Amino acid sequence: MEFRMLGPLEAWHDGAPVPLGDQQQRFVLVVLLLNANKPVSSPRLAEIVWADREAKPTLVRSYVKRLRDVGVGIETTPTGYLLRLGDDQLDTVRFDRLRAEAGRAGDPRRKVELLREAVGLWRGRFLEDIDIDRVGGPEVVVPEETLPDAVGDLAELELDTGDHRSARDRLRPLVRSDPASQKHAGLLMRALLAGGDQVGALRVFESTRAALGGLRMEPGPVLRNLAARAEHGEPPSSLPSRPGEFTGRAAELAAIEVAAAAGRSAVWVSGAPGVGKTGLAVEAAHRLRDRFPDGQLLARLNGFTPGVSETSVGDALTELLVELGVPAEQIPATVGRKATLYQTTLWGTRTLVVLDNAASPEQIRPLLPEADGCLAVVTSRRMGDVGEPVRLSPLPPDEAAELFTALAGPARVRGRAGDVALVVKRCGYLPMPIRVAAALFRRHERWPLAHLLHLLEEDGPWGEDDGIAAVRASYQQLGEPQRAMFRLLGSLPGPDVGVAGGAALAGCDVGEARRLLDDLHEVSLLEEAAPERYQMLDPLKEFAALEPASAQSLVRLLDFYLVTLAAAVGAAYPFDRAQLPAPDRSCPVTPAFADEAAGLRWIVAERDNLVAAIRYAARHGLPEHTWRLAVLLWRYFNTTNQFEDWIGTLELAWETVSADPGNDYGQAHVLLRLATANDRSGRLAEALEHAAKALPKWRRLGDPRGEAATLCALAIPTMELGKHEQAIAHLEAALEKYEQSEDRRGEAHALSMLGYLNELHGNLDVALRQHSAAARLLREIGHLQGLAHAVNNLGSVQEHLDLLPEALASYTEAHGHAAEVGDHCVEAYALNNIGNVHRKQGRFTQAVRYHDKAREVAANVPDADLRTQLYLDRGATALARGARQDALTACEAALDLAVGDGNRTYQARAHRGVAETLHAMGEHERAGKHWDAAETAFAELGLPEADEVREARAAFDCACA
Repeated sequence: MEFRMLGPLEAWHDGAPVPLGDQQQRFVLVVLLLNANKPVSSPRLAEIVWADREAKPTLVRSYVKRLRDVGVGIETTPTGYLLRLGDDQLDTVRFDRLRAEAGRAGDPRRKVELLREAVGLWRGRFLEDIDIDRVGGPEVVVPEETLPDAVGDLAELELDTGDHRSARDRLRPLVRSDPASQKHAGLLMRALLAGGDQVGALRVFESTRAALGGLRMEPGPVLRNLAARAEHGEPPSSLPSRPGEFTGRAAELAAIEVAAAAGRSAVWVSGAPGVGKTGLAVEAAHRLRDRFPDGQLLARLNGFTPGVSETSVGDALTELLVELGVPAEQIPATVGRKATLYQTTLWGTRTLVVLDNAASPEQIRPLLPEADGCLAVVTSRRMGDVGEPVRLSPLPPDEAAELFTALAGPARVRGRAGDVALVVKRCGYLPMPIRVAAALFRRHERWPLAHLLHLLEEDGPWGEDDGIAAVRASYQQLGEPQRAMFRLLGSLPGPDVGVAGGAALAGCDVGEARRLLDDLHEVSLLEEAAPERYQMLDPLKEFAALEPASAQSLVRLLDFYLVTLAAAVGAAYPFDRAQLPAPDRSCPVTPAFADEAAGLRWIVAERDNLVAAIRYAARHGLPEHTWRLAVLLWRYFNTTNQFEDWIGTLELAWETVSADPGNDYGQAHVLLRLATANDRSGRLAEALEHAAKALPKWRRLGDPRGEAATLCALAIPTMELGKHEQAIAHLEAALEKYEQSEDRRGEAHALSMLGYLNELHGNLDVALRQHSAAARLLREIGHLQGLAHAVNNLGSVQEHLDLLPEALASYTEAHGHAAEVGDHCVEAYALNNIGNVHRKQGRFTQAVRYHDKAREVAANVPDADLRTQLYLDRGATALARGARQDALTACEAALDLAVGDGNRTYQARAHRGVAETLHAMGEHERAGKHWDAAETAFAELGLPEADEVREARAAFDCACA
């Protein structure tokens, strides 16, 4: 007999349905099916099916007999009734077995067959005609979520094998029933795009975005990229345009295409400078667009770029994540978390990544896509041990001649094959100098080819095979202003330069700089990286740097960065203006910024150049540029969680500014921001040390605003280390200084922190007044991000006062503001707190849903306190709904985190959560040590929870007492 539960309950025998009797009889059968191959005692059967009333043993026996009468093989054992079934007799078991077989199958077609059979077993909702509460209730493991997983797996395989119609048809009802599922919406959009239905794909995107909006969430990068592809017809791409008149390299291109077709994860292209590695990689990427329809990205790693530090793994990951559509503020701080997000974002896509100019295999290993269907093409001067090797040699003479002819114009070199051969020989048969020589020849329409050859041949002692002759000849034909700009660009500290930066470097106006840069671009001595932004190929930069730029010109460039960064930060973060150090320099070509977005766009575009400028200034004895640039960047690095460069640049700043013992102004600024950065990174001792050093410097300067900010920077790690009275004293002093300097945002910050501490100590009325005052101040000045923090804290006090409707309103408002400004930390706190209110109101399903949403939002927020709080509250909700093992797991995770970062308040709360859970599980001996630890810690911190723990233990009559 075969039993089916994936839909209405059915039994079949010899191809015919078996009548299963009334509902009571069906309930008994379902309990036995759910416990197939395990005996169930008669009292247990009665307890499950007739939980609300006492059932006589004869009632159970009568229903078992009726089931036996219709052919159900129920055995009687010493411990109860047993329904023995084989693997193929129960559809839930068959479904699991088929999915497992599909996972083990190597042939994609076989995987599709197995998954289609598995999905076909579902005829509706699991036991849709059975009252689950009558067959086990919460103890029944409902396999509903396994069907969407299986459908998603099957649809993805169908897409990969080209069957987009089948994928589309099976995904549509799934997405219709759950439009907030980003995975299934993304697969459906891919299927629709494969069939040319761009409008349908956009409709799916809008439906999913609306569903996510109801949860205060935004579509992820995969959906956004697919929507962009549907709207614009192209996937996300940061590839430059194809090299003009690309010639030859047929064998190398074929090797890359073979590796892609074979599913290889990487190709390593190596060769000498100027041999055309980047050109080959870009040409291959363009040719492979159809194979990688979800995106083609390029990251420049600066492995051998003169004067520029190689790109760190963290910076490269940030660049790639931004290209993939991840907002900057959602990019995690640590390299490990960035790598995880990068791999997750690529999962399920077919994306090609060009990793250009790699220094070593170690630099690129974290950047290699792990997802099946993705490919990395790496270029480097060195040979590597990663992926399929492709070694580039100079072009064969005939291909080199073909390239020059195509670039110079066939009509001008017709009949001069011998001279063309000599030109390309003088260029070392290398594509880069051939392009430079052709550009020079093309620019001078009256030159005969013999004249170009004469210029190359009289070019000094360089050998015929190094290609430098073409570069030097092109350089010598430039006017002096163009030559000067070319030489200056050889000493650039950063990877590229905008037109305004070029003007500052050359000491000219923006219009003149634009003309000079365009002239250099015209003769292939510069590449246009983006509109109005240029970069120089490494071999050209090496040549240009033979005559270093003057220190004066580079100081002009640093002045430009400093003055413009101050203006951009003032526009992007207007509430910080009063705390910013004055640039103390001037620059005639600094642009104006119309609004916050314009300022932030400039900072993002110049970010790598700004970090390089700080490093250059530190190496070249320019302390004022070093520390001011580093301090001005602090807010951007803080809001985007870029801790590595934030702390690194500030430490460089401290090394330079601390050498001048009389520079209290610079030292105070750097120490204050170092304190904040170290606190955000969980280095509490270092944060305290830096803030303590900064405070007397602000006092000597007579700057009450700086003093107040430093007192707050002292208070936060002091509080986290459990010294609450000392933290309150710091905050009260800070509040006085903020009032003195009429800094209303600062007042609100200090009030909010004081409210938090008073809430911890049970002074709820005081905390309520302080949080309300903070929220009022922030509303008046329109500071939404601060308001999100304040009303979230206000909701916490209202929750502790059992003002649950008011708390829910505050948390909801906090979530709205946080989502609007992109503060995912507060957004996660607010969602989590909404879940807490639902738990206290007995709505456990809603509580779990909001806790899960909080966890999703917090996934890439590097805040240990946030993660600890989420674990604690998930544990409390799990315990309240009877899921004790889940509660224990969550509380133990919270304890591990709290111990790791030294936060004593969270340690005490986690010990209490573990103790309460173990007590509920009856493990009183294990619970005892956690009760002791919680009580001791709360008492040492002077928190009222110490009395709560004592009172709870006094009521026990077990080992927990």
